[in-house]
Amino acid sequence: MDSWLYIIIVGGIAGWLSGIIMKGKGFGILGNIVIGVVGAIVGSWLFSFLGISAGKGMIGSIITALAGAVVLMWVARLLKIKT
Repeated sequence: MDSWLYIIIVGGIAGWLSGIIMKGKGFGILGNIVIGVVGAIVGSWLFSFLGISAGKGMIGSIITALAGAVVLMWVARLLKIKT
């Protein structure tokens, strides 16, 4: 149960911050959590592909999830504009 709470907190923070960085209106609390959790997966893959690490602990997890969420939102906006 603790790990689910950790994932929700990190996802929510990362999704909210990515909305601010990408100058969006946000997706609501549930949408921000989803963007953050999926962003964490994307960020983990991206960081491992590049051979870098954001560190350990909650701060490192938030940085990784935030980077992935920003990339995810950027790609989504590119696809939305082109369609």
